[in-house]
Amino acid sequence: MYSSDASLYRVPPRVVVTPREAGELPAVLGVCREAGVPLTMRGGGTSIAGNAVGPGVVVDVSRHLNRVLEIDPEAGTALVEPGIVQARLHQVAAGHGLRFGPDPSTRTRATLGGMIGNNACGSRALGYGRTSDNVLGLDVVTGSGERLRLGDVPGDVAESGLLDRLRGLVGENLALVRTEFGRFGRQVSGYSLEHLLPEKGFDVARALVGSEGTLALTLAARIRMVREPACRLLVVLGYGSMAEAADAVPAILPHGPVACEGLDARIANVVRERRGADAVPPLPAGSGWMLVELAGPELGALRATARKVVGESGCADSMLVEDMALADALWRIREDGSGLVARTPEGEQAHAGWEDAAVPPERLGAYLREFEALLGRYELFGVPYGHFGDGCIHVRIDFPFGRADGTRIFRDFLNDAAALAASHGGTMSGEHGDGRARSELLPHMYSAEALALCSAVKDAFDPDDLLNPGIVVRPAAVDADLRAVQTIPLNRGLGLAYRDDRGDLSRAVHRCTGVGKCRADNTAAGGVMCPSYLATREEKDSTRGRARVLQEVVSGKLGPDGWKSEAVHDVLDLCLSCKGCASDCPTGIDMASYKAEALHQRYRRRFRPRAHYALGWLPRWTRLAAKSPATIRVMNAVMRSRALKPLVAWGAGIDRRRTLPAFAPVTFRRWFASHRSPEGRNGEVVLFVDSFTDAFSPIVGRATVKVLEHAGYRVAVTERPVCCGITWISTGQLDRARAQARRTVRALLPFVRRGAKVVGMEPSCTGVLRSDAEELLSGVDAAAAREVAAATRTLAELLAETEDWTPPDLSGVTGIAQPHCHHHAVMGWTKDAALLRKAGADVGRLGGCCGLAGNFGVEKGHHDVSVAVAEQQLLPAVRDAGKGDVVLADGFSCRTQLNELAQRDGEHLAQLLARHLPDR
Repeated sequence: MYSSDASLYRVPPRVVVTPREAGELPAVLGVCREAGVPLTMRGGGTSIAGNAVGPGVVVDVSRHLNRVLEIDPEAGTALVEPGIVQARLHQVAAGHGLRFGPDPSTRTRATLGGMIGNNACGSRALGYGRTSDNVLGLDVVTGSGERLRLGDVPGDVAESGLLDRLRGLVGENLALVRTEFGRFGRQVSGYSLEHLLPEKGFDVARALVGSEGTLALTLAARIRMVREPACRLLVVLGYGSMAEAADAVPAILPHGPVACEGLDARIANVVRERRGADAVPPLPAGSGWMLVELAGPELGALRATARKVVGESGCADSMLVEDMALADALWRIREDGSGLVARTPEGEQAHAGWEDAAVPPERLGAYLREFEALLGRYELFGVPYGHFGDGCIHVRIDFPFGRADGTRIFRDFLNDAAALAASHGGTMSGEHGDGRARSELLPHMYSAEALALCSAVKDAFDPDDLLNPGIVVRPAAVDADLRAVQTIPLNRGLGLAYRDDRGDLSRAVHRCTGVGKCRADNTAAGGVMCPSYLATREEKDSTRGRARVLQEVVSGKLGPDGWKSEAVHDVLDLCLSCKGCASDCPTGIDMASYKAEALHQRYRRRFRPRAHYALGWLPRWTRLAAKSPATIRVMNAVMRSRALKPLVAWGAGIDRRRTLPAFAPVTFRRWFASHRSPEGRNGEVVLFVDSFTDAFSPIVGRATVKVLEHAGYRVAVTERPVCCGITWISTGQLDRARAQARRTVRALLPFVRRGAKVVGMEPSCTGVLRSDAEELLSGVDAAAAREVAAATRTLAELLAETEDWTPPDLSGVTGIAQPHCHHHAVMGWTKDAALLRKAGADVGRLGGCCGLAGNFGVEKGHHDVSVAVAEQQLLPAVRDAGKGDVVLADGFSCRTQLNELAQRDGEHLAQLLARHLPDR
């Protein structure tokens, strides 16, 4: 897991250390010095240039060294440990109206230590400066073991021979430093020696920012905080091309924007394809846009400035955005750019490596045109975007690593691209750092004398070359340790089709580029990924950690039978199969499917855990129980028996603290058999009767029928019981799941072909019909599954399409909604939200997962994590809800978790609507 970051490189460490207090860092360094072992610092592991991987000891500071030590509201400063995530710092400082100015797109998981290491900037560096502009002091230990307290940090300041040597080095090279270093704002490559000039106050703390952990280890940092402006607005400018947008930057900068970002239309198209047309707000006409943010104390003045920006920008079209929710939606698309462009339109993987060059802004348009021409000469594809106001361009490129000459093409292109950037007075890196990807390219922009001075500085701080060796000074080759060239296709003997990855599981798991959004808490914005990581804070329990181990499996690095390895079991055990990553991960990872595949491979033709038979075969047991009311009574009596509970729990492989749900006395199908659905003015719908609704929650089914009939539909069900196969999928019994899916699709197809829509009640089952069934099937059955998927709707989706139906008046209804994770990931919850608003209800949507997640929270060994996940959003919200508030939860597992942990009954959308319908 720690052998990779968000870069192209793979360097397995010998040891990973997670220190619990800052005082342990010097001790770790001492051991490394004694043993002669390299040491690499790591924060969120989102480094794109290979700055956070190393062959010796990797120190992960994000796990424990993540405290805000002080906040001084009057001075506007904070003292922080290196592992604090920027978004968490903002939460702590928000009560004082403060935030840290630089805001990289990874701020929800990037640590301040990593930002200091790379000299991170982000979209709003125009307004607030780079990290180096906001560091007031550092407490560090150098590679030689010397403790330095630089600037405004607590502790005694001792005399230092190292600092004397550093002062002497700069004094001997003043002209060199003044002419080659710090020439423009985004010159991040190399060391920032300009801060050591006498006229800059010999600011060693600022000089260490951007040194990528090669000179010293950060124990604490004093940083400048800024106050949130009273008003913001966003100007969106449309252009015919990204180069045309870049040409306009010099005309926009004099108006003092806080941010000036480029966004290619192709990125927006990826979002539409993956998340639906509604995921991209309306945009001005054009093939590329600039997002220009203005901020200040008075909205009227900002509007006047916005008019000037539009008038002088030369844009083809424009849009003024004052609704910050809409602005945030646009910023999220821009911030997810790195992951969204990780695949080309043809499905080829696009890579980092040359993703961070910067040129003076006045040269940006010319540079972009020449860069596009360079891509064309190499027959490569990339989508440029980035911080246009700073002249910094991000791009991912489809380097052909699968070809025999792929590595040579990669190397040749990087050298030509470096020469191009340098010819425009630019830098190899504008904020990500040089790392392994660009350190070897520094001779394109620095003289031999300047590089020799960087080496002398490195030797002064780290004479044994232990700190992140191969970075900046004495660089590793750009094509050494490339992870991408080590991939091996895996397209035989699989349980799922992986159609979006050309049938290749290796391509699927290598979607993960390491951007690390799965390590962020996205729940406040309605996100789900990744509940297990939020519960444990262990890298192995993140989507990225799991993907990294699976990449090792498909590459053969865990042996010939890697599926049976303990490493695979360890990383997948706490995966809830929530599918949150399928929608929330910008690269499109679907860990629920990969876990199902891994279990399928591990247990194929082998005995399985008891829970796989008890919970994976649950639809069979429910049908047996439903044979007669007497059978139901016996089953319920057994499950309620205190004497038998330990035996039942052991036999089923479930946690003894769990209470198994009771079977309903009358199943939904038994009730529906005596129900006569009237002819409807809107035709027929076929209700997909899942096992959970049928056996445990028939009241939901009856409510759904009532609502559908009120909306003018005649309701039908399949002649025989059918099952989507979700319980077999989640336990990796894919052959059995395939058989279930085939029977279900064949049963539903006649209804669909005569024009009926399929309405699902249980979100996980609806999700299978919409996506997983086709993945399980092949040939004509897969084609049939596509037909069924196209006709399958949630209740809210169907009602939204029913033009002559008006929802009941829900004015005065307040509460919260816990969308099922699969509902969020596969169907989306926007139609439900819109229906509730239209009906007049005031229902707040929760993010995150309920924690039960089907069989996960019931299985032995998962209870504590299940509860911890519920505590992220659901349980606190329920405790804060009023007694009269509704708690909407369409998922049976969500309602079960609510009842067991909060003693609160959840309600399906159909139930809420049905009880407010007028009596006939």
